[in-house]
Amino acid sequence: MTENRPLSGRVAVVTGASRGIGRAAALKLASAGAHIVAVARTQGALEELDDEIAALTGEGATLVPLNLNDFDAIDRLAAGLFERFRRTDILVGNAGVLGELTPVAHIEPKIWQNLLDINITANYRLIRAFDLLLRTSDAGRAVFVGSGVARQARSLWGGYAMSKAALETLVLTYAQEVRTTPLKVNILNPGPTRTAMRARAMPGEDPMTLPAPADVAELLFSMCGPEWANTGEVVSYRDWSGA
Repeated sequence: MTENRPLSGRVAVVTGASRGIGRAAALKLASAGAHIVAVARTQGALEELDDEIAALTGEGATLVPLNLNDFDAIDRLAAGLFERFRRTDILVGNAGVLGELTPVAHIEPKIWQNLLDINITANYRLIRAFDLLLRTSDAGRAVFVGSGVARQARSLWGGYAMSKAALETLVLTYAQEVRTTPLKVNILNPGPTRTAMRARAMPGEDPMTLPAPADVAELLFSMCGPEWANTGEVVSYRDWSGA
């Protein structure tokens, strides 16, 4: 371990790594020395991320083009990483979908199902698949990206809020179950951030008034480090002392 590469030798899996907070997190973790396993749907965007990581560090990432609703593929990914590394030190569950901002009674069943699949079930499958690998690390860290709407009912946001509330309960329960181990499990609430998802949800908003994904990634980076001692918490970017 060196002062400027404190995560040297550590393996970090990041979902939704091709854009937004996931991309910023992958770059930040890579710059600190972690080997990035970048998971996203789009091969081209992953290759662009790989080029940037290589330019930063001189080493490439492991690219995994994967739609997280392919649940069996999540199991295969974990098995492959076990064979290659024998452990996973960091899991960032960032991938998510917005669905539609519409009254609950108007949500299309296929949109509802996709919210369940990507925002909840995929993260459950990640926990299920990576539990042993994270416990094998001497300082396993799992961070899942939540949302403030999980705790505040807001008209038209019912589908997304439902999925994030369920995710929060799932992750905090898991944190309780592993709290006697070195593994620390937390939720990051980024708040409004300058992402494509936010622009879709709030098209009239000036994005330059919002924190950039790289800003939020600084907190996520801290939560992934061996020095982060808290577990079972929802950590808000807006309340973070480094913000």
